[in-house]
Amino acid sequence: MTPFSIDRDYLADVLIRLLHTHSPTGFTDRAVMLVAGELENLGVSFALTRRGAIRVTLKGAQTKGARATVAHLDTLGAMVRELKANGRLAVTPIGTWSPRFAEGARVTVFTDTGGHTGTILPLMASGHTYNEEVDTQPATWDNLEIRVDEEVHDQPGLEAAGLNIGDFVAVHAEPVITPAGFIKSRHLDDKAGVACQLAAIKALVDAATPLPVECHVLFTITEEEGTGASSVLSGEVASMVAVDNSTVAPGQASIEDGVTIAMRDKGGIYDYHLTRKLLRLAQEAGLPHARDVFRHYKSDATAAVAAGNDIRAALVCFGCDASHGWERTHIRSLVATAQLLCAYMASPVEITRDCATLAGLEGFPQGQVCLEGGM
Repeated sequence: MTPFSIDRDYLADVLIRLLHTHSPTGFTDRAVMLVAGELENLGVSFALTRRGAIRVTLKGAQTKGARATVAHLDTLGAMVRELKANGRLAVTPIGTWSPRFAEGARVTVFTDTGGHTGTILPLMASGHTYNEEVDTQPATWDNLEIRVDEEVHDQPGLEAAGLNIGDFVAVHAEPVITPAGFIKSRHLDDKAGVACQLAAIKALVDAATPLPVECHVLFTITEEEGTGASSVLSGEVASMVAVDNSTVAPGQASIEDGVTIAMRDKGGIYDYHLTRKLLRLAQEAGLPHARDVFRHYKSDATAAVAAGNDIRAALVCFGCDASHGWERTHIRSLVATAQLLCAYMASPVEITRDCATLAGLEGFPQGQVCLEGGM
């Protein structure tokens, strides 16, 4: 099978624009509008939920047993929890990430009326003042504060500048594409997954690819806080593939220059049949791919199943080194991930009984290999 042709320039361009668009969980409207504009340009049908999750509908030969793919627009960030007497801001994290990676981050604090730039610093930030205490101070969120780029030196000054408890803090992504094709940035999780979905839609539209069944391409806005795709699915969806980052690290099997298919994560085991289909599609298309198991990780698919959706769920991942920190991927990985999404959306329906919510034994898959013996 010849892999789908992915527009690399479009993929890289839309990714950089996404990375420059702040969208910590709860503050995603601008990113929603950016993606909506891209979808309008691609000429595909879409709708928004009340809060802004996006559901694209790509028509297929049938609607029963529809498919879905999903990536999330929201990112890590922080929220102001205290206006401090020294004119700085105490913060609490949005999403789960280490304060070690927050130290030194350039940020924008969004108030009710505008934004103020600043920097997240440890309480003991100057080596010239604190000497070795800089190295021994524990890395905790309680030991961090935002130095606001305004002439404020006390709590009344912060209030006069319009700063409040509950203000959203967006961490600047600062993306770079290297000559070797690496992309270094914060928030590749999951802006890179969003870019892969958009590039996959573009490839299918450009090639006028017929789909055997309707496919919903979803963009969620609350994955980093755990709810993700829990409420955006159509009742017709029978299977869903989430797109998110892998974890390239010692002890993991993920690859940085291809697509990784997850077997399970902290939220549970991914569907046997759908996962093996994705592995087969990757192999048939000659895509560099790997399997992996994630021990400290959940996805949009996890949220959908936990919400009670009776769907086959799987997870495909672009390569990602140092996830939830200073992340890095490679353009080849993003292309391979987009190609696998296209292959999945265009592939024939294999388990036809999935069109029904409940059915008899006829057509139930018998693909799990069992060896006789044992007790």
